[in-house]
Amino acid sequence: MTQRELECELSRATGESVSTIRSLGFSLVEPPELEPLTVDWDALAAQRVAFFPDKGRSRQRCAA
Repeated sequence: MTQRELECELSRATGESVSTIRSLGFSLVEPPELEPLTVDWDALAAQRVAFFPDKGRSRQRCAA
């Protein structure tokens, strides 16, 4: 849809003139391109190992 088509459709729907619609500032908004919302669990686990190399090793307990 073009800006002109939007203004004409709004004009028809509201009964206002196209110039009134333009003066109100309606405009087209393009949705952003989003990457798929997925998690690569293997990559995330590899990052955690890199940041926390001791994670997963058993810890020695201190004597009470």
